[in-house]
Amino acid sequence: MPVRIAISAERGRRERASGAWLDRFIDGYVADAARVSPEKPVIIDGSGTLTYAEADRSIDAMARNLHRLGVTAGEVVSWQLPNWHEAFLLHHGILRAGAVSNPIVPIYRRHEVEYMLREAGSRVLVIPESFRGFDYVAMAGEMRSALPDLAHVVIARPQQPRELTFSDLTGGDGPRLDVTRSPDDPMLLMFTSGTTARPKGVLHTHNTLDYENRSIVEIFELDGADSVFMPSPLSHITGLLYGIQLPAMLGTIAVLQDVWEPGEALALLAQHRCTVTVAATPFLHGLTHHPELARFDLSALRLFACGGADVPPGLVRGARTALDCYVTRIYGSTEIPTLSTTGPHDPPEKGAQTDGRMIGTAAFRIVDDAGVPVADGTIGDLEAKGPETFVGYLKPSDAADAFTKDGWFRTGDLASADAAGFLSIRGRSKDIVLRGGENISVTEIEALLFEHPDVVEVAIVAMPDPVLVERACAFVVPREGTLPELGELTTFLDRFNVAKQKYPERLELVPELPKTQSGKIQKFLLRQEIQRLLDQEPRTLLR
Repeated sequence: MPVRIAISAERGRRERASGAWLDRFIDGYVADAARVSPEKPVIIDGSGTLTYAEADRSIDAMARNLHRLGVTAGEVVSWQLPNWHEAFLLHHGILRAGAVSNPIVPIYRRHEVEYMLREAGSRVLVIPESFRGFDYVAMAGEMRSALPDLAHVVIARPQQPRELTFSDLTGGDGPRLDVTRSPDDPMLLMFTSGTTARPKGVLHTHNTLDYENRSIVEIFELDGADSVFMPSPLSHITGLLYGIQLPAMLGTIAVLQDVWEPGEALALLAQHRCTVTVAATPFLHGLTHHPELARFDLSALRLFACGGADVPPGLVRGARTALDCYVTRIYGSTEIPTLSTTGPHDPPEKGAQTDGRMIGTAAFRIVDDAGVPVADGTIGDLEAKGPETFVGYLKPSDAADAFTKDGWFRTGDLASADAAGFLSIRGRSKDIVLRGGENISVTEIEALLFEHPDVVEVAIVAMPDPVLVERACAFVVPREGTLPELGELTTFLDRFNVAKQKYPERLELVPELPKTQSGKIQKFLLRQEIQRLLDQEPRTLLR
């Protein structure tokens, strides 16, 4: 089922006239680098090194073989891969076939993956045989009967003979696939959870994400002498942009880490002389506070852009000293990947205290409930737009309230700005928990817990955590005569095949939930209550 979406002629003229959209294909950067530096490494992972020449040949083969599997222009190919070189090849191969790349984070299980594949109408799914002890092949087998469009499951790094493997996609010779495509075609489908339990499918084109990467190159003054370290999942917008797409644009290398361990990360940074990384708060915290940090030579590291979750100013300041590099906050979303940050020529304290200024030609405004812009320093709803803004949702109905009448994207975040235009995110109007850079929909888990026989009412809120930024706390009104425990509730969730990162990590039993007169739960009061409880037991984060 091809994905189609129309970009307004007015937007196309505006972005091209400004020079923001250059009508380049993302996979073309790999081909260009292969012609200039064929033997230069592009990806280093735990399995070895991949050169640009090897990558370009494999991407050509990938496009041809996907076509043989029946994938046509505009169709979605889904993949759930760790930070392996296969993800780099697959993403670019899908694009070269004129299809739409649909990354799915490896922590997701059947509940989430089956929904995404069904919505996307995916013909092909690429998965590892196993990763971190989980059997992805078994999960795929359980889903097949519910997914009539799914014709092929491709296994990466198989441990035993399989019907269709990743090497089958990269094998064979032949001419480059001739497919009609446009830089305005959708090339990325990425699902993101927000205020509802049902994830929304975000669509980007070559033009929106090409501009996004080029704007980052400009503000951070990156070039071919840089090299990227990427511990963030390549199936996240951060990992995909800076671990898969950015290296080829620069003609440089990316060093991938598939399982986060700060000591190993420090070793990789030192060994490969990496200069740049973009990752979430837990990654920065892990490096900065590692007890053996002094053993590692990080003299090549010059930039750590930290986002995806709240970044404490003290962590930025401490990391700058500990890592001896430029550390700054960065803000964005799947819909508008990188809206703001600070560059090396901005006042250093702005990179610690604020979320930065607009990048390139992006713009923002902060408005009150009536949509009227607020004064400097006043908190309001953040709206934004720019050349990197996504082109729509997979379901058009999801965009009903996403944009204002005059074209501004409603981010769902609360923010303020100073007179110089530096933005500070002040909270979220979206009902999510930001756990280690992951947006976790609490509505989804609340709905599942409500099915437990001992749960009368449930509300989940974020509680602060010094490392992961937030964890989920469940406030439960139990059935009379019962006292359900946290372990009992999480065991109950196991039957739904939900990613364990979404599970509540603290349980508070209460006689009733605070509500408005209209019956809406007042979650701000619950957030205040969990903060009060944490203040009473500062060394105990989980119960």
